[in-house]
Amino acid sequence: MNVPLLDLKLQYKSLKTELDAAVQSVVESQYFILGPEVEKMEQAMNAYIGCSYSYGVSSGTDALLLALMALDIKPGDEVIVPDYSFFATAGVVSRLNAIPVFADIDPVTFNIDPECIVKKITPKTKAIIPVHLYGQSAEMESIMAVAKKHGLYVIEDGAQAIGVHYKDGRKVGAIGDIGCFSFFPSKNLGCFGDGGLVTTNDSVLAQKMKDLRVHGMNPKYYHKYIGGNFRIDALQAAVLSIKLPHLDAWSAKRRENAWIYTQLFQQHGLTENPGIIAFNENNRVLLPVSVHQGSGIQNHHIFNQYIIRVEKRNALRKYITDKGIGNDIYYPVPFHAQECFQYLNQGTDFPVSSCAANDSLALPIFPELTNEQISYVVETIADFFAHEEKNHPMECQHCNCMNK
Repeated sequence: MNVPLLDLKLQYKSLKTELDAAVQSVVESQYFILGPEVEKMEQAMNAYIGCSYSYGVSSGTDALLLALMALDIKPGDEVIVPDYSFFATAGVVSRLNAIPVFADIDPVTFNIDPECIVKKITPKTKAIIPVHLYGQSAEMESIMAVAKKHGLYVIEDGAQAIGVHYKDGRKVGAIGDIGCFSFFPSKNLGCFGDGGLVTTNDSVLAQKMKDLRVHGMNPKYYHKYIGGNFRIDALQAAVLSIKLPHLDAWSAKRRENAWIYTQLFQQHGLTENPGIIAFNENNRVLLPVSVHQGSGIQNHHIFNQYIIRVEKRNALRKYITDKGIGNDIYYPVPFHAQECFQYLNQGTDFPVSSCAANDSLALPIFPELTNEQISYVVETIADFFAHEEKNHPMECQHCNCMNK
C-alpha cells in the first residue's frame, strides 16, 4: 500500500469546480495585484480569526519580516525565539541584523517554554516570537504576562496553526501584538503558491503594515517608510476565499485521524500513556498530545503535522519508506546547531530541542487519509519494533543500557 505524507490532489478534486471558476474569474478580470479579491479574503480572515485587521502578504516568512519591521526592530536588538522551529522564525530576525536569542521548548508540545523565555531576557530584548508548532497554541497566557512585565512585543508565528484556539477561546493571531500566518500549499490552509497573512488589533500597527507591504508607500509614490514588495496575489486570495469555509471541517478530520492513530498505537502495545515524555518498554512510540483537550474548545489542536517520537528514528524511517509510507523530519537541526548561527555563540544547552531533533518523525495526517491507510502505517511501525525486539531486545529500563 502507498501512503503519501500529503496528497493535495485529493483536496483539489473535491473543490475543483469552485477553484477553477475562482481562478478563471481573476484571469478574466486581469486584476492580479491586491484589489477586490484580496480585500474580500482579508475581511473573511478578520471574521474567522477574530481580529480587527488582516493583510494578505507574499509569504509566511515575509509576514514575520513585515511584523518585525512594523515594530521597529533594529540592528543589535534581541528577539527571543524557540530553538526548534522552521528556519524563517529565526532567519527573519537576522535579516534585520537583529539578534535571534534561542530558548528551549516544552517536552510535550514542542512549543517555546515560558520559563526559558524569562532566563533569556536582557536589556536588549525587544520582542518574543512564540511559534504555535504543528497546529497547537503556545502557552500564551504566560508569554503575554512575561511580555507585559518586561515591556516586550509579542509576534505570534501561526504558520502551522490558522484556526487554532487557545484555552481561553481566543484564536491564535489575535492574542499577541501581531499574528503571522503562512498559506504555503502544504499548510492546513494552503493556496496555489506562496502566500501569507499578518493580523493585529492595533490600528496604528495595522496602517504601518499596510504601508510597509507596498514599499512604505502612502499615498502613491510618497514613502514614509522603507518597506518592501510584500503583496499577496489576487489569484492566491481567490483560492483562499474558496478554501476557508472548509477549514474547520478539515481540521476536525485531522483530529479524528490523530485519535485513530492513538487508538491503534495503544492496541498494538506501542503506547501505554499518550503524553509521556520518556521511552520505556510500554512506550516505544511517544505520541503528540492536545494540552487544551477537554476545555470545550473545538480547534484546540489542528495537527498540521502529526509528530511521533521514537528511538532508532532513522532506522524506522528507512523501514516505513521502503514500505511506501511517506514521512519527514520536522526538524533535524535546532537553531543553536545551525552553521549560519554559530557566530552567535549561544552554546549547546538546549536539551529538549536536541531530543526533538533526534527522535521526532512526521506521519501522514491529511484530511483525506483513509482508515485503512492509517492502519497500515501503524501496523508497519509495529512490525518494525517486533523485528527490532527479536534481534535487539530492550535492556533494563532502570539503567543506562537501554536499547538506543
